[in-house]
Formats: sequence, C-alpha cells, structure tokens
Amino acid sequence: MSESSYIIETIIKVIVILTVFSALAGITTYFERKVLAFMQRRLGPMHVGPFGILQVAADGIKLFTKEDIVPQHAVKPIFMIAPVIASATAFIAMAAVPFLPEFTLPFTDYVVHPIVADIDIGILFVVGVMAVGMYAPLLGGMASNNKWSLLGAARTVVQMLSFEVVTGLSLIAPLMMVGSLSLIDINDYQQGDTAWLVAYQPVAFILYVISGYAETNRTPFDLLEHEAEIITGYATEYSGMRWGLFAIGEYANMFTVAFVASLVFLGGYNDMWFIPGGLAIIMKVSALIFLFLWVRAAWPHVRPDQLMWLCWKVLMPLAFVNILITGIVLI
Repeated sequence: MSESSYIIETIIKVIVILTVFSALAGITTYFERKVLAFMQRRLGPMHVGPFGILQVAADGIKLFTKEDIVPQHAVKPIFMIAPVIASATAFIAMAAVPFLPEFTLPFTDYVVHPIVADIDIGILFVVGVMAVGMYAPLLGGMASNNKWSLLGAARTVVQMLSFEVVTGLSLIAPLMMVGSLSLIDINDYQQGDTAWLVAYQPVAFILYVISGYAETNRTPFDLLEHEAEIITGYATEYSGMRWGLFAIGEYANMFTVAFVASLVFLGGYNDMWFIPGGLAIIMKVSALIFLFLWVRAAWPHVRPDQLMWLCWKVLMPLAFVNILITGIVLI
C-alpha cells in the first residue's frame, strides 16, 4: 500500500469511528432509558416518534441549541477545554482497538483492517489513554468555582486513580498467558479449539468488569456526579454541548471497555460456533453494554469509603493473588 493510500484509509477510518460511536452514544441513552423503564415497570420515552425512538434526535437538538454558560469566576480556559479532553481521550483510545475481523470490500480485492493503528502495545495504549481521561472531570471540577464540582473533582482522583491500578493488574494475568500486548495477538490466541481466556482467568475478568464500571463512572460507582449528594458533581456548572461532550466521552468509554473485555476475555472476533466473527463480537459487546444498564437498575450507590475499601482491601489483593497463581502455573 502506498503512503497516500494509507493516509486516506486512516482518515476514513477515523471519520467512521467518530461518526458511528458518537451516534451510538446517543442511541445507547435511548436504550438505557428503555431498559431502566422496563426493569422499573414503566414505559420510558414514548411521545417523540414511534416508541420514543426520536427522543435521541430531540436530545441532540437540545444540546446543540442550549445556551453554553461559563460561570463568571470560573477558570475559563480550563473550564472550556475539560469536556474536549473527555471526548478526545475516549476516541483516541479506540485507535488501537480492532473492532471487527478484516474483510474485503464488495466488488473489489481491497482488504480492510478495522483498526486505525495496529501497534504492538495496543492494550497498554488503550489503558494509558483512558487514564489520561481522568483529567477531564478533575480539571472541569476544579475550574468551575463550585463546591459541588470541587467535591466531584476530589472524588475523581480517589476513584479513578485507585481503579486504574486494578484495571492494569487484572489484565496482567491474561497477558502473561498470551505473551503479547497486541490486542490482535490476544484475539488470535483464542482462535480455533483454544478456550476463551475467561475460562482460564475468571477472576481477572470479574476484576476488569468491576473496575470498568468505576473508570466509566457508572452506577454503583458514580461518585463523581452522585445527584443525591453533590448535585452533578464535576459537571454541575456545565450546560449545552460541553455537557454533551462529557456524556459522549462516558458512553464511548463504555464501548471501549466492552470491546477490550470481548477481545481479551471472550474470544474477540473469532468465529463462534456457526456465528461469523464480526457478528459474534457485536453480540458480546452488546451483552456487556446491557450488563452496564442492568447493574444501574439493580444496584444502589456506594459510599466513597465503601468503594475504597472494596478497591484496596478486596479487589487489589485478589488481583495480586491471581497474578501470583498464574505465574506459578505458567512456570
């Protein structure tokens, strides 16, 4: 492939990823409302379009047209750039994620690799960039000149910094088995007759999913914006599209966490029985996203001290023990 062709293909992939996952962020909010309504024995969105499906468009129009208010005493440059960091890091992390198996374009011989950047340290890149996203709620909360926002920013450091460690430790054990940091290599390790890595690493999978809830600020670990305690936390002073960028970043991170979990633990995009690999990974990611929504409906919020107790006294020791046992077995 020539350099110009590679650049054009990369630009097209970036545009497709931005478009698809921005749209999915809005669509997921609709399904989240419907799932929560079903589990709480109510209807959810029903009035805008058939079964409320056009509620997504209505919300989008509201976000684009709503007044963008910047508090008078806020640190304006930081206040304005924080939402951009949230959405940018979420999409940058997707650059090293192979979403589908490679395929040939219809009526051509052109092979498409559904990944923006196939790098050898893909999983390390994804985890590192998602960790940088922690600065968005931290800076936004600190720059807002609001006590509730400042509390949300403080909780950002406590929660996200702690669970970043659990995320990294949970991934070490499966990486020890595969011997590679490339998400494509991890996917290929589970093809053929080899069982999914979740069969060998169930503890690591559970640890990764739990820490994924904390990193994406989802119930029951949504301490950064717990409405009953701190209004909307770090996002209290945000409105309009800047608030929308925080929401897009959160939902994009949910999809990144789900794709990484599918690739590392659930067989990735390998063929599953009679189901093609592309459809298989979409089904796995959809199931994990549904789990995000189900947990929100089923579990209450936890207190900050309970969350720290869970992280440092339960999850982290379990992660270290899992790594130790994996190392002993491999040796």
